[in-house]
Amino acid sequence: MWVLIVLLAVILLIVFGGIASYNRFVSQRNLVRDAWANIDTELRRRYDLIPNLVETVRGYASHEREVFENVTKARAMATAATGSPAEQAAAEGPLVAALRQLFAVAENYPELKANQNFLALQSELSNTEDRLQTARRFYNSNVRDYNRRVQSFPSNLVASSFGFKEEQFFEVDEALRGEGGVPHVDFVGETPGVTFGGQPGQVGPVPGTAPPQSEPGDAPPPPPAPSS
Repeated sequence: MWVLIVLLAVILLIVFGGIASYNRFVSQRNLVRDAWANIDTELRRRYDLIPNLVETVRGYASHEREVFENVTKARAMATAATGSPAEQAAAEGPLVAALRQLFAVAENYPELKANQNFLALQSELSNTEDRLQTARRFYNSNVRDYNRRVQSFPSNLVASSFGFKEEQFFEVDEALRGEGGVPHVDFVGETPGVTFGGQPGQVGPVPGTAPPQSEPGDAPPPPPAPSS
């Protein structure tokens, strides 16, 4: 009699544990999907800003046709990428490289950098990139927790039984990543820059110019002595 009671208790424990694990998988999967929707929203916001940014730069550097074409094509490819996070991240690579070229061109035109429309677009793009960083971190954190349960025992038994599979992280190519893991536009002082794999505030080298020799940790030069 006691054996039957113990056996029944074990069976009920397994059943209720399986139900709880299944419900947690559903909640985590929905959280991952919601987090990805946030990334997609910020990506679409950035795609909407790019045409206006291109047209503003074109007004000052109309001869840079190849740069504008590269940005336009890369934006079209990224916008059309509606597959998995890995496919979307792969499409982001060419767009990031094209934007880097566009901002390098803008650095050659002081009048453009003082244009109010250009400054407003830069500010909006910077805010969008900050939100994208936050959304990416939140998404990858949820994917990490979800995948850990898919792989771990005994929750992996529930995962395999009900078709819960690992989700993909959203990662941009290491060569194109900013400090936070995504392309990051940074505007410091009077000279806006764009960070693609460097430190915040670092501007990509402009074609035909030598990169700066100072290191990020270098102290600023002392102020000039007052004239007597």
